[in-house]
Order: sequence, then C-alpha cells, then structure tokens
Amino acid sequence: MTTRRTFLKGATALGATSLAAPYVHAQEPVTLRYLSTAVNQSPGIAQRAGEELGINIEYIAVTTDDVARRVITQPNSFDLVDTEYFALPNLIPSGNLKGMDASRIDRADQIASVIREGTVDGQQVGTDGTAPFEVLYLDSADGQSFAPEPTDFITLIPTTYNADTLGIRPDLIDGEVSSWSALLDPKFAGKAAILNIPSIGIMDAAMAIEASGGITYGDKGNMTRDEIDFTIDRLIEAKRAGQFRAFWSNFNESVNLMASGEVVIQSMWSPAVTAVRTQGIACKYQPLQEGYRAWASGFGLPRTIDGRKEDAAYEFINWFLSGWAGAHLSRQGYYPAVLETTKEVLEPYEWAYWYEGQPAEQDIMSPSGELLETAGTVRDGGSYADRMGAVACWNAVMDENQYMVRKWNEFIAA
Repeated sequence: MTTRRTFLKGATALGATSLAAPYVHAQEPVTLRYLSTAVNQSPGIAQRAGEELGINIEYIAVTTDDVARRVITQPNSFDLVDTEYFALPNLIPSGNLKGMDASRIDRADQIASVIREGTVDGQQVGTDGTAPFEVLYLDSADGQSFAPEPTDFITLIPTTYNADTLGIRPDLIDGEVSSWSALLDPKFAGKAAILNIPSIGIMDAAMAIEASGGITYGDKGNMTRDEIDFTIDRLIEAKRAGQFRAFWSNFNESVNLMASGEVVIQSMWSPAVTAVRTQGIACKYQPLQEGYRAWASGFGLPRTIDGRKEDAAYEFINWFLSGWAGAHLSRQGYYPAVLETTKEVLEPYEWAYWYEGQPAEQDIMSPSGELLETAGTVRDGGSYADRMGAVACWNAVMDENQYMVRKWNEFIAA
C-alpha cells in the first residue's frame, strides 16, 4: 500500500519537485508572509517549499520581542508565525492566534512526546519554566486560555526544539568543564559571555548560580522577586569582578566571539556552534551534569487568516512535517517535530550520528555541504534520549517579567 509518507520518501529520493496539493497548484501561487526571528528562517526550506508546493515563502525577520509585538498589535501583517512556546502565555490572551484544527494536521499524533507530554522514552523531563505540553492546547478554536488536556485545537505546531547548554573552546581551555557553574568560574574571567535576552539569559544565570551553591530555586523559569534580586546581585558581583567579556544578543555576535577566541565559554545556540565548526575552529556544545535548558518553537496562525491563504498555510505545515525540512534542520543540530519522517529522509549514518549518539561512519556535512564533523566523531551530548531526556528547565516568561527585565537592565548597566 502506498501511503503519503512512502510516496514522499520515494519522491524525495528522485529529487521530485511537484509534491503539491492540487488545490494550491490549480491557481496562481500563494505567498505566505512568514514572521519569525532570522535564526528560524531558512532559504533552503523556502526554496524547496516553492518547488514542491508552489507556495512562495516571504520571510519577515524581526527580533524576539517584535515577533510578540506583531502578534498582539498587527495580526494582519503576517500569515504564519514561528514563535516560541514560552511566549504563548502573553500571546494567547490577545485572541490574535487561532486554535489550529488538529484534524487538518496529518501527523498531529506523531509529534514528539517531549512536546506533547513532556516525556522522553516514557520518562518525565524537567518542567521548570514553560514546558510545551502545558501550553499546547486551547479550549476552543478562538480560545484565550489553555486546556489542561488534549483538545482538537493546537496553539503551535512544532518547527524546531533543542536542549541548550554552554558552548566552549576546548582548545583554549585547560581541564574539563562539567557544570553550569563554570560560567561564573573566576578562571574564565574576561573570557565568558552571557546571552542578553533577559528571559533566557537569566535562566542560564540561574543554572550557573544554583550549580555554584547558595540557592535552590522554586522554579527557575518563574522566579519570585527575592530570587530575581539574589540572581541579579550575583551577576552584578561577577560583572564587577571582570567575569564577562560580552553580552551578546544575536546569532552572529555569539559566533564571532567564539570564533575569534575572545570568549572561551558562553551561552550558545546549537547552529552557532555549527557555524564556528564549519570555519574549522574547535567548538563544543558541552553536556553538563545539571542538565539542559530547553526551548521549542512552532507555527501559529493569525486569527485573520482564512480561505486560500489558510489552506496554503496548512499545506505548508503538513509538508514541513513530512521529512525533508526535518532532515535539513537536523543537519544544523536542531530537532524536528516528527522524528519518524525525518529518519526516512536522513541517510542511516546521519540518523545514527544525530539521534543515536553513534560515532559518524562518514564525514558529517552541514545543510550547505560544508564539512561539519569528520568520521568517527560523536555528537556533543550523545543521543536524542540522552540530550532531551536531561532537560532541567524550559524557556519561559515569568509572572514577574517586568520586574525581572528592569533588574536585568540594572545588571547590564552596572
């Protein structure tokens, strides 16, 4: 029996360029305005979608804060948004995102369990912060509150997620780094950097401070004012002692700091580590004993979308889950929503490297064809189960967010 999935696999192997919905191809091409941060936008995916679906993807790149601002104030300005799950407690009450119809998502029941249930191989992962399963469902299509149990209305369909840790330059560091506390270790004074996005940077700081001793947070993703004060006081103390070389706020800054050697340990994102490595520079995404800070992004639809645009958006999302995009993103170190279809498109040796923690049987290449890892290398942190199964907390927006941002800015200005 030929299923849509087996047909897709065969078509991909043959380099097919017309796997589109007849409805979309029967009319003039549709353009979807895709709102997200730049790091979530891939020209390769847009090109492939155009070839296979006849749908034009028009990227709108803005900052993390501006993604939220657009959703809340300008829902007519985009057709598809790729935003993080942690933003949803601020976005959903606006009523500007519609609940996505689960019956129109071909593989809704195949979305990874860590997103749907907060589990990996049946084991619960850490839920500090905003775990995706806590904000995955709405009580109705136009609901403005989350449902505690699965419903037919989904907030976001996952695009990518990952388990984040610290990036290090192993060639410039003496000894091993095994704990988040290393971010504040005086031995790295003047050579450390932290992410200057308050809601994420403070969680990296909390991981480091808790690992250093002196405090145990109730919820690192939703601190009390006293916990925020304690955290910021510790950061200001470290800053005045010369601990931090920089406070980066975008992808390229983090890459340049690490590639230049100005920084040897810092908050980092997986594709930034990839970018440093493809320059032939040693860079490691270091697994740490306290676990990972995780995040997840997903596609949402504005309440204003309807008709042909809405049909095209669902078609693009279903294509995104069907394998090619998942494989493309896996080669950057991300994880996709549906593992089964991704496995069908990746070469067996790639799947073994990226997902099973096996030594690479062949050289591992980036999506653009650059050498990423040589044969014999094992992925930093090991298998999918080892990495996602060790999640300690998730990105979040705190109840005391305004207070936290004010205190964070005091730290940056100190």
